[in-house]
Amino acid sequence: MRSIGEMARDSGLSVSTLRFYDGAGVLVPAWVDPVSGYRWYGPGQLEEAGLLARLRRAGMPLADIRLVLAGWSGADTDLVRKLLEAHLRRLERGLSDARSAFSAVRALLDRREKDPMTVLRTAATGIAATGTGTGTAATVRPAVSAAELAAALDAVRFAAGTDPELPMLGGVLFDIEGDALRVVATDRYRMAVAQAATTGYGGPRVQAIVPSPLADAMRALLTDDAPVRLAVDGDRVTLEAGDRQTAGRCVDHEFPDYRRLVRLPAGRRVLVDVAAFREAVETGAVRTGEALGQDGVTCDLTVLKVTADGGVGVCEDGDDDPARVAVNRDFLLDALAAGARDQLVLEVGAPTAPLVIRRTDSEDACSLLMPVRLED
Repeated sequence: MRSIGEMARDSGLSVSTLRFYDGAGVLVPAWVDPVSGYRWYGPGQLEEAGLLARLRRAGMPLADIRLVLAGWSGADTDLVRKLLEAHLRRLERGLSDARSAFSAVRALLDRREKDPMTVLRTAATGIAATGTGTGTAATVRPAVSAAELAAALDAVRFAAGTDPELPMLGGVLFDIEGDALRVVATDRYRMAVAQAATTGYGGPRVQAIVPSPLADAMRALLTDDAPVRLAVDGDRVTLEAGDRQTAGRCVDHEFPDYRRLVRLPAGRRVLVDVAAFREAVETGAVRTGEALGQDGVTCDLTVLKVTADGGVGVCEDGDDDPARVAVNRDFLLDALAAGARDQLVLEVGAPTAPLVIRRTDSEDACSLLMPVRLED
């Protein structure tokens, strides 16, 4: 027999995931101590846990998985085979539908690129067709406070992507316009925006995607409050701090139009004490859901709701408030740390809307966390 901790270690499923599957009636422990409530799993259940994990990665619904596990060790495996074949057909139909949809989108994109009026309309409105352009033919050299730039990088770095198939998200966007520098990072599931004032430029919008390693090297130079010089010259970006400098090439891709992404319906704004709220998140109830972008991989979720007294609280187990919002717990803790304030503003909208975390002293510094669908 394995304890739930041993089962988690040997199966690769987290303790919270095993509890979830127990509650869902999918992988029920062989024995539960009636006094302590401790769960114990039989020898054959390790194989079932591995099977369960594979089927979830393949996107099979829990209702079907329950039947597969029920028939797995039986003499008649016909039902198991039929369930697997039926799910495979669903996946193939879904892939066919996705291919058709993508073909239609590509056709629209081809037509858009060939239509000169589309280009003219885009230029007239100043909105990029597929994102926000990066790089510039001329050199711009704005000065910025080292302390402000350091704070801005600290506020966004946690949200930078790591997916090699999405290189445009694998860095920090430096967006220079007028007398402001905005730095932005996103991995699709969270986004962070911060701002620093600049001097010595004041011109039109110039952008550069700074690769994450170069952004980290820049941050290492920002050790005092003296002004530093940021230079963008074509596809090259340089940071000069006194007699020290670091430089490298920009990422040669388009960055998503973050200004559009932050235009969200207004939510309920609640001022929270960060220390108390962090403790509530760290010690509060945790649920299980699919990790964003990783079908079948589970993550710990914190479920939030606006309380009757106007605050934001962590939902307890069994709380099915229809307005609750579930977010990746680790992402939420990262965003609270990046906020670097004793108090922050949480903006809670619809359950399907991003959770917004704002600083009290600036509307231009915020983090957005995409909600996660709770398991049925």
